[in-house]
Amino acid sequence: MNQTTNNTFNSGMTDEDWFNLGKSDAWAGKPKVPPEQDSQAASMYELGYSEGEIKHPPTEAKQADR
Repeated sequence: MNQTTNNTFNSGMTDEDWFNLGKSDAWAGKPKVPPEQDSQAASMYELGYSEGEIKHPPTEAKQADR
C-alpha cells in the first residue's frame, strides 16, 4: 500500500508519485525542487531525481537505438 504524504506543495501525492516526479524533472532538465514541508516526500523526490540523472528517459533510449 502506498502511503500518502501530507504536504502543502501538492497534498495527496504518494511516495511513488514524488519519486516519479523527481525522475521526470531530472529527465526534463528542470532544477531540483523537492517539497519543503514534508521530509518523506522530499526524500522520495530526491531519490527519483538522482535516478533520473543516471538513467535516460525511455524515449531517449529508443531514439539512440535507431
